[in-house]
Amino acid sequence: MPDHAQPRRGKWRLDDEEPTFAKRGRRRRALPSLEVYDTTDGLTDGDRWSTWDQSTASERGPRPYPDWLVTDLAAADTELGILKAGKEADVFLLRRAVPGTDRSCLLAAKRYRSAEHRMFRRDVAYLEGRRVRDSRVNRAMASRTAAGREMIAVQWASAEFAALSQLYQAGVPVPYPVQVLGTEVVLEFIGEPDGTAAPRLAETRPGPAELVAIWAQLVDALVILAGLGLAHADMSAYNLLVHRGRLVLIDLPQVVDVIAHPRGAEFLDRDAANVARWFTARGLAEVTPAPDDLPALLRREARLG
Repeated sequence: MPDHAQPRRGKWRLDDEEPTFAKRGRRRRALPSLEVYDTTDGLTDGDRWSTWDQSTASERGPRPYPDWLVTDLAAADTELGILKAGKEADVFLLRRAVPGTDRSCLLAAKRYRSAEHRMFRRDVAYLEGRRVRDSRVNRAMASRTAAGREMIAVQWASAEFAALSQLYQAGVPVPYPVQVLGTEVVLEFIGEPDGTAAPRLAETRPGPAELVAIWAQLVDALVILAGLGLAHADMSAYNLLVHRGRLVLIDLPQVVDVIAHPRGAEFLDRDAANVARWFTARGLAEVTPAPDDLPALLRREARLG
């Protein structure tokens, strides 16, 4: 499906920050088998050939490419439904497979909304530290013209891909960034082989031991981020996945440099406070560092004093 095409929408949609998500139950769809999709005789409506060769080398994920990733030029992408919908981007589930073979992988395609859609209600604060060299581009984005909004969408996609690439290489638990093309970022799908997506932390009810283990993983990830001089800037239990006991950070287009950004320290403190509050409310106690100590720890790692 081309970048500019309108994505198909299912009836079940979830806003990025919808707090009632966890109350809606956990009905998760199992995907049909690969045999249901006959790509050997040509692509069906809504499908596309793999876009791998359309991204330049700098628009592809870090090398070495994972063994599970299908990079064959003969591969086709089959859209299997929507994983998450939000004000700024929708995330779709893709199966990238080579027709006539057993080579396939599941991917998440995050598509930032086009200029015709309401989007980026939070972008003013995050874009303060992201001016580009071309003054005409900066003026277009600042005035929110149609062209400017499209430029913002491309910039958000590029920013998320760059952040994911840096963090993946630094050892932060994030989805592998497969490629970026225009306003679409293709990512590793975090979930089961049948297409069942990993739950967000806000959906889970971890027991005491699991809560401690998840907290330790989160602290390690945030310490690496702070050591790189970065803050997630929108951290919450809704932007963390838990897959088979492993924590994964998601939704990173707004990552900020805590030194260069005028509100960097504020974003870092807010991230720490948000997650500390969630873990404290679920009874986390007698751990090191304690939730209340996290803001100071991250400030030291970021050399903010």
